[in-house]
Amino acid sequence: MHLTDCREPTAPYFEPEEFAGRLATVRAKMRDLGVDTLLVSSPENIFWLTGLDHWGYFAPHLLVVPAEGELVLATRAMERVTIAHQVRNARFEGHADHETVADAALRVLRADCGTIGLEAWSSGLPHGLAQQLKHSLHARDWLDVQGLIDDLRMVKSPAEQALMRAAARVSDAGMTAAIDAVAEGASERDVAACAQQAMTAAGGTFPGFGPFIRSTRRLGEEHTTWRGDRFAAGDSVFLELTGCVARYHAPLGRLIHVGAIAPESRAMADLAATAFAAATDAMREGTRFRDVYAAWQAQVDRAGLAHYQRHHCGYLVGIGFPPSWTGGNKVTGLRRDSDVVLRAGMSFHVLSWLMGTRRGDFFVSNTVLLGPSGPEVLNRAPGGVMLR
Repeated sequence: MHLTDCREPTAPYFEPEEFAGRLATVRAKMRDLGVDTLLVSSPENIFWLTGLDHWGYFAPHLLVVPAEGELVLATRAMERVTIAHQVRNARFEGHADHETVADAALRVLRADCGTIGLEAWSSGLPHGLAQQLKHSLHARDWLDVQGLIDDLRMVKSPAEQALMRAAARVSDAGMTAAIDAVAEGASERDVAACAQQAMTAAGGTFPGFGPFIRSTRRLGEEHTTWRGDRFAAGDSVFLELTGCVARYHAPLGRLIHVGAIAPESRAMADLAATAFAAATDAMREGTRFRDVYAAWQAQVDRAGLAHYQRHHCGYLVGIGFPPSWTGGNKVTGLRRDSDVVLRAGMSFHVLSWLMGTRRGDFFVSNTVLLGPSGPEVLNRAPGGVMLR
């Protein structure tokens, strides 16, 4: 990996040996499934295998992974220079704008490709592209291999973990600046400007989601962000953001109060902190995701809020491209019904979210990296009750 204390990371971010190891694990899975050719279309998975980091993923890409031999990365011809600079382990095949990426892929694929694996739920695979591929290629069989690479990405290598820590430092800079910008009469837009400037100055790049900044009238809007609304005394200000370093994200969230906080919300802040600690304490290698959620819910139940339940108390996080920091269009959550097993090297955005309880509102969230000896909370920005 190129990241050092004095040098900004540059794509492809990892040493050739790391990419070779990732490819070897993918090909082992292909052998297990009987897949002769894998067509990778998810931006996060193409990045993980090749290191390609750009805004060009708005147009479809296909990474052709044969059972053996060279990889081929197909997309628009105009991306040739970027891919030449960033990608060391795949040959580029460009298509003109009157063609599609399927035309480029067909130029390098045999007419009979054996069994082809396709990421059927990838955001990078439009229906028309999938139809064109299936119509043009004579495959023995087509297999939906959605999740094959995503599952491998769950556990971060030491080099990836270093990038997660770097992203957390950028996140902390952004959150600290955002908190400092909250004041009576200031606007959501003011807070956004301060947060984004601080993250950029701290070494961050564009994240999968921009900062979520909302005040009292819009607290319940899950995925909207700043407007020009100005804060008044008594308002609550929701802040959730992430720094991004080399496509790795470390989100955190805080709820700030302007001037005063209601006693019931102060009590909820104590519960949010207690429940967050319970969830992280439960994070041990070999534990199931459902057990982490149960540890969080147990604290909520003990406080007399058994009626209040969440769809999860956190989710896997790491690589992300717009429009999300969740690693793609799937959220792998710490849910009450999940039998996924925690492993060292996994990283999570852990949320202790107590909003709409009818007994006050509060929430806090941080990125947590699971190590061999237990959880490490990566974020260090101020938490708890904050009055501005």
